Amino acid sequence: MAVYKSNQSNETPICDTMERLGKFQRIQYVFSFVATLLVTITHINYVFVAGELNYRCRVPECDELNKEYSPIWWPNNTIDKCLKPILRTDVGPTCNNDSFTDDYEDCKEWIYESNETVIADLNLGCQPWKVNMIGTTHSIGLLLAMIVSGWLMDRFGRKPMFIFCLVGSCIGHLKAFTKNYYIYVLIELIEAVITGGAYTAVSVLMMEIGGKKTRLLAGVIFAFGIYMGESVFAAMAFFVPYWKSLLKVIYTPPIFILSYVYFLKESPRWQIVNGKTDLAKETLLLISETNNVNINKDELLSMSGEDLKKEFKIENCQQKETFRDAMKSKEIVKRLVIGSYARFAACFVYYGLLINSVSLPGNKYTNFFLSSVMSYPGDIMALYLMNNVGRKITLVYGYIICGLLCIASVCFPDDYTWVNTAFFLVSKMVVSGCFIGIVTYTIELYPTSVRGTLIGISALTASIGNILAPLTPIMKTFSPILTSLTFGGLSIVAGLLLTMTPETKDSALVDTVEQVDREINLQESTKKEKMKGQINESYVSNEEV
Repeated sequence: MAVYKSNQSNETPICDTMERLGKFQRIQYVFSFVATLLVTITHINYVFVAGELNYRCRVPECDELNKEYSPIWWPNNTIDKCLKPILRTDVGPTCNNDSFTDDYEDCKEWIYESNETVIADLNLGCQPWKVNMIGTTHSIGLLLAMIVSGWLMDRFGRKPMFIFCLVGSCIGHLKAFTKNYYIYVLIELIEAVITGGAYTAVSVLMMEIGGKKTRLLAGVIFAFGIYMGESVFAAMAFFVPYWKSLLKVIYTPPIFILSYVYFLKESPRWQIVNGKTDLAKETLLLISETNNVNINKDELLSMSGEDLKKEFKIENCQQKETFRDAMKSKEIVKRLVIGSYARFAACFVYYGLLINSVSLPGNKYTNFFLSSVMSYPGDIMALYLMNNVGRKITLVYGYIICGLLCIASVCFPDDYTWVNTAFFLVSKMVVSGCFIGIVTYTIELYPTSVRGTLIGISALTASIGNILAPLTPIMKTFSPILTSLTFGGLSIVAGLLLTMTPETKDSALVDTVEQVDREINLQESTKKEKMKGQINESYVSNEEV
């Protein structure tokens, strides 16, 4: 065994090895940022790959020789693209504007303006439900992935799930070779199921390799990876509009994530909790050497698995905790329900606002890009407030303010366009901060032993919000204010529920369910003793009087 010299006067406790933000965390955060960017692009591929396309009905008698989208012989009157104009019986060999009657019939074939999206190649004209089903199927796949990804991450580790999900996204290449709609949708579903656990694995790993001061920074970097992925994807689609070429650009880079087998490191906390003592020691030594943290290396190497768990305040060493153990704790159940609802509300409102932004005038690529850019100031604001004020209070006020802004946006007449636009942009900025803030907060609320499973459940509820968000424009057919009122109501309820959860700023990550219950019991006992003391003081004061 190697013997290391230690400077006793400037020695850092082993349990604080990861507290300092150093070169190790920066390198791992860069790897995680790149991976988040790549997986985000795959998750939103259908926005442009299956984007809307202009088309018209094909008239076989007139389209035999030249199949143009805007022919000079097309009738002058406006015709629904799902209807076919009927020719007169006395039409000559050449069609012109007067060759048609005023009657129409259902269209069976279409002429597309271009083949930039799958609508043309899969012949999805006048079948909007099929087009929308591509994105919905992807969201359903993500939801299915959330059901098992958390458990797999707790069982096999953060790093293996991280790499598997990213590299598995390469299956998306197969979509470029299919001519059948149902096969295309099946590949979309399989791709989403494989990649769906990536967000959870990346975010949890980033949190667990840092200290109390860096957890929120890790969450913001993770969120920036998502927003940057959205922005980069808009640029990709602008310069590579043809969907098959765009798929190649999207799904080729993730193959290089295989190199992460050598560069990415596993979470030491997961290694300790799961009895990977030797691997945990290697990781902790690497962190201390990379960050120039002076720890007693000989002491670390001589520690047993039990000693390491005690050093990092990881208790309940004898038995691994399961999801069933977590569900026996009222406090864990309360945190899970509130955290899951808050993530659902953030996801639903975030993507709902993003989807409804298409009604804004301008180029679709530019609008999508600007919607993504608006998320950056929200995250920067969340980073500052959650680090300096607190996680809980920032999220409580953030959700409530977002809800009030959404409701206020329907209180002004349509003539005040600039006011409504301002409310939209500020709402988008605020909900962006809540969107990433609640991810960081829920990770801190759940214990390490079942964190992956509980985060997976919370991510699953967030995916439900992602599935429902595309339906929000339909709500405007019932009432023009219903969508905004729904966004506002959900946000305010989330803010009120979060008042029932604890503050986690500057707190160490909890590792076991038993530890959470013991802390809650201690807090309740302290509160009762304090109240009892106040009652006794009041009684004594009355006696003296």
